[in-house]
Amino acid sequence: MSTASSSSVHPRAVLLGAQAGAVVLPVCDHYSGVEARMRKSLALQAEMAEEFGACVFDVTLDCEDGAPVGGEAEHAALVTELALAAAPDMRVGVRVHPVDHPSFAGDVITIAGRAGHRLSHLMVPKVESVEDVRVAVEALEAAGAEALPLHVLIESPLAVHHAFEIAAHPRVQSLSFGLMDFVSAHGGAIPADGMGAKGQFTHPLVVRAKLEIASAAHAYGKVPSHCVVTEFSDVDAMRAAAKKAANEFGYTRMWSIHPSQIRPILEAFAPEEGQIQIATKIIAAAAAAAWAPVSIDGTLHDRASYRHFWQVLERAHATGRALPSEAHAWFASSSS
Repeated sequence: MSTASSSSVHPRAVLLGAQAGAVVLPVCDHYSGVEARMRKSLALQAEMAEEFGACVFDVTLDCEDGAPVGGEAEHAALVTELALAAAPDMRVGVRVHPVDHPSFAGDVITIAGRAGHRLSHLMVPKVESVEDVRVAVEALEAAGAEALPLHVLIESPLAVHHAFEIAAHPRVQSLSFGLMDFVSAHGGAIPADGMGAKGQFTHPLVVRAKLEIASAAHAYGKVPSHCVVTEFSDVDAMRAAAKKAANEFGYTRMWSIHPSQIRPILEAFAPEEGQIQIATKIIAAAAAAAWAPVSIDGTLHDRASYRHFWQVLERAHATGRALPSEAHAWFASSSS
């Protein structure tokens, strides 16, 4: 019997009862709204899933920016068909219009009503308060999509103020930061470079918003998702921004708006090989000790540190990293 199976209790059951780390999602959320790009995104998702042995990024089909004015209903029907046609083990979400937009109700009826069972999530933009979340939940329930997780976009100073209340709602699974609208909402008080790859990490109001959203998400065991980098042709800028989001701002997921951004995000959010080896060693020892405290290389570990190192392994798996043989049993199936 392998060390990984020496305890009958799976690490998730022991270590993730606390809110921290309760939700694990792919670290990259890729957005597209034009039909040709949506189809290419879904094809790329399937190709990379075969390459990595797991679905390593979400595809979110976009109605808010993707639907032509006057063609919202037709676009909703299109994304519904695309979602239904995706392979069952692929993660596909949809961004609908804001709750106060005339097309919101139609989006939900068409998309969630027909494909809610197939979607990984529904993204609701421009959420200002928990009341907007309630409106979205009521619409989903009326459409028969009672179990569909909600992802929300925080895009204004008022929304940032309410971030903790929004994150506390049980249907909310992830909070995303909408950088462009956030900067625009300040009426010119934040300069344009606050939307850039560098300025968004230095302007105090933008930095404060990012930290508030990340903190609110972690407070309730939800996933904070970092905003886009519009300079998609600058791979170095993209990689640097992703590393800052992951290592300095507490984000565990990030948006992609161009296929070239997906791999840099996966690389930036993936643990290093040394971290994976150490995490495997500690979790294997903990499992062998029935999750009692253990001493490894002169350092005492208990469930508090076990939780951290298990999250390292979860993130390694979510980013398609190779795991040591001792860890294979923990990820043998999604139902483990």
